Amino acid sequence: MVEEEGKTESLPNWAELTQLCLVNILSRLSIEDRWRSAMFVCKLWLQACKDPNVNSVIDLETQFIESVTESSSTRRWNLDFERKIDSMLRSVVIWSNGSLNIVRVRHCSDRSVALIAERSPNLQVLSIQCCPNVTDETMSKLASRCPLLRELDISFCYQISHKSLALIGQHCPNLRILRRNLMTRFNSSQQERFVPREYLDTCPQDGDIEAAAIGKFIPQLMQLELRFSKLTNKGLALISEGCVNLEHLDLFGCTNVTSRGIANASSNLKQLKTLKKPHFCLEAQTQRYGHWQLYDDRFQMDFFRI
Repeated sequence: MVEEEGKTESLPNWAELTQLCLVNILSRLSIEDRWRSAMFVCKLWLQACKDPNVNSVIDLETQFIESVTESSSTRRWNLDFERKIDSMLRSVVIWSNGSLNIVRVRHCSDRSVALIAERSPNLQVLSIQCCPNVTDETMSKLASRCPLLRELDISFCYQISHKSLALIGQHCPNLRILRRNLMTRFNSSQQERFVPREYLDTCPQDGDIEAAAIGKFIPQLMQLELRFSKLTNKGLALISEGCVNLEHLDLFGCTNVTSRGIANASSNLKQLKTLKKPHFCLEAQTQRYGHWQLYDDRFQMDFFRI
């Protein structure tokens, strides 16, 4: 109670909020605010943070993208950090109770992706960049159990092959956006300071095999990113013949593709609105795709407390 000039004013009592109102309020907070603040206020707020309506989306992409210095990037490629991401993902998947439909994370493992496949039949968006331990076996489970998938980002996931692309295309007819970007090997000595050398060496070398799978099994694509892919004119032709509805195509850094190959492919793509050609600008690609620069100390490890 607040007294002012003889008047008595009642302050709002948050303890009297219904669960429905509290869930509505907490769902408007960022995931960082919920995980680092709201769920530690009291037991009631913790339970509200676990409500399925609050956990239909997990999107950490902003936190990763905004971190652009190299000070903490080494830690992102070790198993301890992967376990933290897995733990957070596992909690959200369980709390969502099947309502999870958008996942944007990095550095997760097969275990968490398998759990998503098992418990998230309504999944529509999956972005799992930089996941060295996600494999074709788990992606096959995801393909068969998440038929509503419409957007997929498996950039820099080198244990995922053309086999997964084929299965996803066969089981996910709604897929419209695919991102399959690779790391550039230019300035590889800098990358090796932060990304394990043995992982860099597993980079897919035959881009035409993946291109063939995309063209044959995912003809409904409207947006495709293949930055630094090893595909040649042959692979690009297969994509242009199979994915005739493409509106956006990103071939930045695809140095095995020629101007003639791009011209021939463009003639098949009548719906094409934007085309990023393989022009190579070292400074630009380093700023955006230099993975030794993706993170900084603002993305604190204690954000992943469970």
